[in-house]
Amino acid sequence: MINPRMLDEMSARVSSLLAASPAGEVEKNLRVVLSGLFAKLDLVTREEFDVQREVLSRARAKLVVLEARLAELEARAPTVKPIQADSGQK
Repeated sequence: MINPRMLDEMSARVSSLLAASPAGEVEKNLRVVLSGLFAKLDLVTREEFDVQREVLSRARAKLVVLEARLAELEARAPTVKPIQADSGQK
């Protein structure tokens, strides 16, 4: 659920900023905090997103085919006049 590449990039930036100071412990703590924050956001991985996008794409394609088929069948069906209710007047 957490994008490791993004965490690594953020960690590298923090490391470069704090390299001159004794802040190695800060970096570790920050990494833990960020990991926890990202875990709480209920994010999906890029792979999961791509899979779902492909599933949706296939579903849309099937829908287009089915709509065209339905239109074809409706066009071929004989026209049926609706039955009108008797108004009760003679």
